[in-house]
Amino acid sequence: MDKKISISGMFPQEITEALSLNPSFRGKQVFQWIAKGASDFEVMTNLDKSTREKLSASACIYSTTLKQTLRDPDGTIKLQIELDDGRDIETVLLTDREGRKTACVSCQAGCAMGCAFCMTGTLGLGRNLTAGEIVEEFLLMEKTAGTLDNIVFMGMGEPMQNLPAIRKAVEILSSKEGRNLSTRRITVSTCGLIKGIYDLADNGPHVRLAVSLTTADPELRESLMPVSKGNPLHELKKAISYYIEKTGKRVTLEAALMSGRNTTPESARRMIDFAKGLDVYINLIPWNPVKNLPFATPSASECQAFASQLENAGLNVNLRTRRGTSIGGACGQLGSSVKKNT
Repeated sequence: MDKKISISGMFPQEITEALSLNPSFRGKQVFQWIAKGASDFEVMTNLDKSTREKLSASACIYSTTLKQTLRDPDGTIKLQIELDDGRDIETVLLTDREGRKTACVSCQAGCAMGCAFCMTGTLGLGRNLTAGEIVEEFLLMEKTAGTLDNIVFMGMGEPMQNLPAIRKAVEILSSKEGRNLSTRRITVSTCGLIKGIYDLADNGPHVRLAVSLTTADPELRESLMPVSKGNPLHELKKAISYYIEKTGKRVTLEAALMSGRNTTPESARRMIDFAKGLDVYINLIPWNPVKNLPFATPSASECQAFASQLENAGLNVNLRTRRGTSIGGACGQLGSSVKKNT
């Protein structure tokens, strides 16, 4: 039996052509139903019965399967999703103080970047996700948690290594004919791949950009984040400046704070120097424990002292609270259930 065609990563015209639909507007109708959360062709009541039967026989809306749903008492939700080749990925729901819901989605199964403090980095890279698999993460989370407000590409994997799929997924989710999610509500994160930042600036989509800086000490950053060896800090700063100038958007700098490693006054001074002249917002995230990794979470006073030094230098700083740690859903912890089942 031929494998069914997965259509979650297709535009209306692609759906029409792939399934030989007639009249051609059927593709648009199917596209709209998928955006509304339909998981079965039978609910597409504005399609005639023969078309629904044809679709059921030759196509599927989801190529992925929701394998497990984990819930933290703080409201964080983590989905373990199985891909059609048997690999697993994780997607997380984050809810802020105002009740806004954000899907933190993965773009790769595993990750090749090898950041020393990150669980996902211990998995190695499986493969890139398709645009459809990324879209399905978002839709499966909406089925679980209700209407989402934002999407951030901060889950498993390095987005700049999978920009084509991310571009298509963003275009599908932001399409006015479908989900119509504003690009202002979309953030792409990178551990600092300079080429990708320039590519995103020049070719779009012009979404919000977050850069995992962690530290502005060159030697320390190379030891913690191997990507820094081919993407040095002075060139990374130029790329961030270019993105800001090209898009007119403020960039977020992310720093996972590890006790005694990157929380010293000297570390703060180096970060202040790096941010000088840039329109940036700094997110400080106390390191979330990962089994067998040689780091410690800083105390509240250690975090606050670091944040205060940045604030006193005139920087915009947010000291994040830890959420989702009991389910391995916090920043740096994604991949725990994947590794357990591998």
